[in-house]
Amino acid sequence: MQMIANKCSWEAYFTLYNHLFLLLCIILPCRLVPAKEPKSSSLPNVVLIYTDDQGYGDAANLNPDCKFATPNLDRLAREGLAFTDAHCSDTVCTPSRYGLLTGRYAWRTRLKKGVMGAEGKCLIEDGRLTLPGMLKQKGYATAMVGKWHLGVDFPGESHQDRDWTQPVRDMPLDKGFDYFFGVPASLNYGVLAWFDGRYAKVPPTVFTAKKPNQRHPDYRIMPPYQQSAAATEKVLGKRGMEVAPDFIDNQCLTRFTKQAITWMQGHHKKTPEQPFFLYLPYTSPHYPVCPLPEFHGQGKAGGYGEFMIETDHHVGEILDYLDEADLAENTIVIYTSDNGPEKSWVQRSEQFKHNSNFIYRGGKRSIYEGGHRVPFYVRWPAGVVSAGRKASRRVCQTDLLATLAEIVDFELPDSAAEDSQSFAGFLKTAPIAQQTSEVVDQPRFPMIHHAANGRFAIRAGTLKLVMPHGKLQAELYDLADDPSETKDLAAAHPEQVKQLTKKITEIVVKGRSVPGKPQFNDTDWWPDLRWITPVQYQNH
Repeated sequence: MQMIANKCSWEAYFTLYNHLFLLLCIILPCRLVPAKEPKSSSLPNVVLIYTDDQGYGDAANLNPDCKFATPNLDRLAREGLAFTDAHCSDTVCTPSRYGLLTGRYAWRTRLKKGVMGAEGKCLIEDGRLTLPGMLKQKGYATAMVGKWHLGVDFPGESHQDRDWTQPVRDMPLDKGFDYFFGVPASLNYGVLAWFDGRYAKVPPTVFTAKKPNQRHPDYRIMPPYQQSAAATEKVLGKRGMEVAPDFIDNQCLTRFTKQAITWMQGHHKKTPEQPFFLYLPYTSPHYPVCPLPEFHGQGKAGGYGEFMIETDHHVGEILDYLDEADLAENTIVIYTSDNGPEKSWVQRSEQFKHNSNFIYRGGKRSIYEGGHRVPFYVRWPAGVVSAGRKASRRVCQTDLLATLAEIVDFELPDSAAEDSQSFAGFLKTAPIAQQTSEVVDQPRFPMIHHAANGRFAIRAGTLKLVMPHGKLQAELYDLADDPSETKDLAAAHPEQVKQLTKKITEIVVKGRSVPGKPQFNDTDWWPDLRWITPVQYQNH
């Protein structure tokens, strides 16, 4: 009981770590080794690769029983850091991407659960500081190639009155990116075309619906296409969604990788002295699972394993380009996933003995660890000390904005990055002794997890409190002893439940989870805040 109480007292925990850090800085100065300086004084390039629905167990270096090889993810782990306690900010696409790019939890916005479709008002409001916007202010060229899924304003209200000669509005080019090539959302939402800037290279003027997939129990988006929604319903039994005649789902990874390299080549040739930021959100291994024929038969996890092998192959192409262009040394490569694995992880576990969620409970959409604990690698030869270690430091994808801001010396305003805590110091500090892989570092402030159905959880130290939701009561887990979340300690330790409830309440109502001036959430109280009354919410 006393041990758990000590773990749960955040103030004591934070004070203890600060004192330990100062003490070690005094008595072990020779063991705290600063990072080597870049070859030049230039700011580092940044390449952020974001996969879609990849579970923690879908990487060979994290899962000893992985049923397929991931040599390029292994390379990132070997040449950088592999974080073993890293989390997306939500458990589905749209809110995770919002958190990644803004350093703010998406539940503070109007989106309280689920995801957006392809079309709609962008979730990132005008004026909100974003990761590309911040880097752009520091002189970076910024590009996005891949899946957006944060809302765009297409010309016309529907397929009945589209005018594709008009530009797309409220999209990546309005949120800090200089260049955009990609698709608006997940492929099952339609309006599918290869958008280059504000225009579709070939407009989405025909229609289709989900078709059977021979390599995985999901669907395909591929020709032949119909000329109308009604014709699609007649042929496939579903109303058609808009698609371009030249769009094929299994071309996404190839096109995105090629376009990303082409953009980097052009930028480096034209302005080699200007640092760049490339955001590369792939569409894999999200449905449709559609590996190219040359990857068929590889691995031992069916079509899904083949798709992950193909994904890893494209990561290798990006790394190879950085090597060939002599850019690798001072380029930060970050690789992570937007949430845990899709529900087909159950079938893979039974049929192939491959656990996409590793030892963790649940998957995509779940409040449990399998829903939000994800692969997370950082490689930066010029800035990361003691590469090749696994890092147990707890990080959230929202932390990237504050981390990169510290690296490029950008002062964040109170109105930005409200849930972002820098881990730049962790990258640049060596382990305290040769026999350990850990560094002395300030602990992360409490982290909030959020499920697709709107349920909350708070993580502080090794304790995780899953909040009451609907008819469900609170659950308490000690992840140090029970990483699979099988032993609910809430009834046995009500004081810890009370302390963590107080902490999450403060984080919700203050509009931020890191130090700074309190901010407002974008909406009034909502029912998922079952433990907070509307009056309590309003009074704060």
